[in-house]
Amino acid sequence: MMKNNFIKSFLTVSVLSAAVLPVSPASAQEKTEISLEQCQEMALEQNPYILNARLDVLAAQAQKREALAEYFPKVSVNALAFYAFDPMVEIGLTDVMGDNEFANNLNGMLEDYAAQYGFNTMYSTLKKGITATVSAMQPIFAGGRIVNGNKLAALGMEAAQLKEEIQLRTTSEDIEKGYWQVASLEEKMKTLEQMQGLVDTLYKDVNAAVQAGLATENDLLQVRLKKNELQSGKIRVRNGIRLAKMNLFNSIGLKYNPYRTVQNDSVPYIDDIVLSDRLTEPEAPDSYYRPEEEVASQQAEVRLLDLSVQSKQLEKKMTVGEALPQIGIGAAYGYGNIINKGQMNGAVFASVQIPLSDWGKTARKMQRYDYQIQKAENERKFLNAQIVLQVRQLWLDLTASWEQLLVARESVETAQTSVLQLESYYKAGMSPLSDLLQAQSQLQECSNEYIDQCIAYRTALQAYLNKAGK
Repeated sequence: MMKNNFIKSFLTVSVLSAAVLPVSPASAQEKTEISLEQCQEMALEQNPYILNARLDVLAAQAQKREALAEYFPKVSVNALAFYAFDPMVEIGLTDVMGDNEFANNLNGMLEDYAAQYGFNTMYSTLKKGITATVSAMQPIFAGGRIVNGNKLAALGMEAAQLKEEIQLRTTSEDIEKGYWQVASLEEKMKTLEQMQGLVDTLYKDVNAAVQAGLATENDLLQVRLKKNELQSGKIRVRNGIRLAKMNLFNSIGLKYNPYRTVQNDSVPYIDDIVLSDRLTEPEAPDSYYRPEEEVASQQAEVRLLDLSVQSKQLEKKMTVGEALPQIGIGAAYGYGNIINKGQMNGAVFASVQIPLSDWGKTARKMQRYDYQIQKAENERKFLNAQIVLQVRQLWLDLTASWEQLLVARESVETAQTSVLQLESYYKAGMSPLSDLLQAQSQLQECSNEYIDQCIAYRTALQAYLNKAGK
């Protein structure tokens, strides 16, 4: 028969113990404890989404420096060397004086002297040459494209930083969900072990009662079936714990050994990695409330929507700049050896470019950007309302989760009372053993439900606090 102290011992052990169970020194050396804070820190260094968000910020910083370079002169070095099979320029006397009688007579006399004294009557050049110059071009006015390009790059950098902030928040929430999922399964395993202890003791009592003729063999079979059910449940939960740990550890970049049979001294076995944090007694959510509009106005997503509108406005200004005059000044200095003997020389120059045929195309592009700006403003208005709705939904989810937690807590207390009463009835012969076993199963289900509601409330609370900035 079941003993009084047996039921009492079960009730004194909380299924949601906030403290970590003590371990012996030998087992402590084999275990590796990891807290939620450590998981968050590892995610900052190892999570690929966070690493990529940081790379996006670095890329935006490089793009900003790239745009800044447009303010400075463009310096270039040019070199040219050539060799022609025939001179590219040949000039004779008739080429200079024209094709007339005087020129032809004079050219004939010159050819006679050339034949007598051995010189060429034709001047030839540009058969070979070499030139090298260094030039610098400083833009003075480019239709505002340089200024607006730098502003656009600055917006891109701010947007990348905001996206990194959002990614940090999202990853933190995912890591916390994964952590508490493992913790909840471990708490359920504790509940199963406590229930198994109850049933093992009950099995001994019923077996003794059968031997004394006070209970039937069927009672013993029912207890044995309950033992098998609990053992099967432990196997499922143990496998669920390992899978949940794998998902969590992969997210934070923690190496683990999934197989006990594979020896690896540098990587701990997954069952030897223990989560050190446990749920504390939950508090009512009333003290955490903040007005939805106030919370929504502080969200990075709201600022991203503003940046989207501003970027479209800057892109329109840059389009306008394509149709405006471009003014620049420059200087060049170098060495040339093409026509005369080689010599150094320099020059200064100014450049003015006035587009004349692009006004129609530019007007259509400006019209297109006007539509895009209006579209971005419409999206901003709608999504601002959606963000307020999201904050309001988080609060409603939090309060609903708290109410469900209270119901689950009351269910555990009711199930405990039911087990106590049926234990007394069974001892007095007023209730069959099956009713007691069913009540114990209900207590296990209520305990598991309470664990789930505690985890759900903790997750909902953290999601709200991440938005509210507390």
